[in-house]
Amino acid sequence: MQELSDAAKKLIQEYNIAQQSLLPKQGVSTIHVDEIVSKVAAFYEQIRTVVEWKEEHLMRRAAIIRKLKRRFLDLELNNFSQQEDMAESLIFELIRGGHFANDKIEESKIQDAQKIINKYVFILKNSPENKKGKVPYGSGLQFYNWLIEVAACEIEETIEPSIKEMALIDYMFELMKERIKVSNKVYESQILKKEDTDIQIYVAVQQALFKLDTPIISYNLIKYKYPQWQEADQDLLFKISQNIYKIWRKIEDDLSNPLAKKFYAICEKYDTPYLLLGDILAQNNAAQTEKEISEPPALENLIKGAYSKRLSTLKIRIRRAAIYSTISIFATKILSLLILEVLLSKILTGHLNAITLMADVLIPTFLMFILVVAIKKPSAKNLNIVIMETMKIVYKKREADVYEIKVRRKRGVASRAIISLVYVLSAFLSFGAIYIAFDYFSFPPTSIIINIIFIALILFAGTAVAKRAQELTIEDEKEGFLSFLSDVFSLPVQSLGKWLSGKWKKYNAIAAFFNALIDMPFSVFVEFLERWRYFIKERKEEIR
Repeated sequence: MQELSDAAKKLIQEYNIAQQSLLPKQGVSTIHVDEIVSKVAAFYEQIRTVVEWKEEHLMRRAAIIRKLKRRFLDLELNNFSQQEDMAESLIFELIRGGHFANDKIEESKIQDAQKIINKYVFILKNSPENKKGKVPYGSGLQFYNWLIEVAACEIEETIEPSIKEMALIDYMFELMKERIKVSNKVYESQILKKEDTDIQIYVAVQQALFKLDTPIISYNLIKYKYPQWQEADQDLLFKISQNIYKIWRKIEDDLSNPLAKKFYAICEKYDTPYLLLGDILAQNNAAQTEKEISEPPALENLIKGAYSKRLSTLKIRIRRAAIYSTISIFATKILSLLILEVLLSKILTGHLNAITLMADVLIPTFLMFILVVAIKKPSAKNLNIVIMETMKIVYKKREADVYEIKVRRKRGVASRAIISLVYVLSAFLSFGAIYIAFDYFSFPPTSIIINIIFIALILFAGTAVAKRAQELTIEDEKEGFLSFLSDVFSLPVQSLGKWLSGKWKKYNAIAAFFNALIDMPFSVFVEFLERWRYFIKERKEEIR
C-alpha cells in the first residue's frame, strides 16, 4: 500500500463534497418551464450553436453572455432603473433553451443571480474609466464586453457550480507550482516578473485541463486575487469598481505574456494524468476510491479503464467537433463569401458557373474530411507513460519532476532576416501553388481568392480539432522530414485562417443578424407562448 499525497487526499475530499451536492434536496422548490415551449426554444439554440460554434463546454456560457448583453443594453437605455427582474427572466430563458435542466435549478438561485447582476451594475456605474471621456479610445467597448462576460461566468457558476472542475484545476495548479521552475535569466530579462509566475501557471493549467477561454480565466483570476469576491461587501465592491479598469488591463497583460505559450505547452503535455484521475473519482464513490487507489495494481486497472473510456468518447467528440466546425464555417463564412462570389460573377462575367460553385463547397469539406481521417491515435507506449505519470501525482514522492522554463536564445539580425525570408518564401509558394492549381482548372480569379480563404479557414479549424485529439498523448511526437516539410508550407495558410477566424468573430454578419432581428423577438414570442400554454392549462382545469 502506497501513501497518498496530501494534495490527492484533498482532491478526493473535494470530489466527495461535489457528489454530495448533486444529491436531490428534499422540500426545495425548483424552477419549471413548459416542456413544449422548451422544445421550441431548444431548437432555436441549436441553430445558434451552428452559427456561433465553440467548444461544447463553452456553448452554455456563450448563450448566457449573449442574453446578458441584451439585458444590459436594455438597462443602459433605461438608465439602470429596471434591473430587479433581470435574473428571473434570464434563468427562465436559459432553462427553456436547454442550457440548464428543467425542474433541477432551485428557485433561490434567482435571487443569487440577481445579486450578481446588481454587483456588476454597481461596478459599471462607479468605474471612473467607464465615465464619458475617461476610457482610452478603442478600449471602451472591449472593457464593457469583458465585464459582462465575467458576470456571465459568475452567474453560470452560481446556478450550477463546477466544484469538480475547480478542484481538479486547484490540484494540478498546486503540483505544477512545485514542478515548473523558471530560469533566473527569464527574470533578469524582465520578460516575466517573479511574482507573476504563479499567475502564468494558473492560467496555463486552466487552458490545458479544460480548454477554458478568456472570460472564465479572467473570472477565476479575479477570485484568485480577491478571495472575498463572491461575498464582497460594499467597501470592497467600491474599491474594486475604482480599480476595475486596471484589473482588466493587468489580466489582459497576463494572458498575452510572451512566455504564456511555454507554460501552456508544459501543462498541456502533462494534463492527461489529472484528467484521468478526475474521471476515476467522478465515476466511483470517493471514500471507496481512496482505498482502491492506495494499491498500485488497483490504481493501474482504474487508469486503464478511464483511459479506454476517455479515448472512445474522444473519438466521438472529435467527429462532432469536425462536423460542427465545418457546418459553422459554411453557415457563417462560406455562405457569406458565396453570396459575394455570386454578386461578383454577375458583375464581372454576367453569368454563374455551377461547377465552380459546387467545387467551392466540396473542396473545403473534403479537406476537413482528410484532416480528421489523418488524426493519429495514441500509441500503446503512451498508456504506459500515462500510468507512470498518474502514479507520480497520486503518491507521495521524495523528489518531484522539474520542468524548466528558459529564455529563448536571441537570434542575430542576419539570422532573423533569413528566417523571415524563408517564411515569406514558403507563404508565397503555398498560396502560389493553390492559385496555380485552381487556375489550371479555369477557375475565375474571384473564385480562386475565395477558395484560398475557404481552405485557410478549414485548415485552421482542422488543425485545432487535430490538437484536441492529442488530449491523451504524453509521449513526444516523432516528426519526420515529410512532417516538417508539411508544416513549412501549411503554417502560412493556417496563420491566415486563424487571422480570418478572429476577424469573423468580431464581424460575424450572420450572428449580428440573429442578435438584432431574431433573438429579441424570438425570446418575446417564447415567453408569450409559455404564458399562453399556462392559460390553456388553467382553462382546462376550470372545465373539469
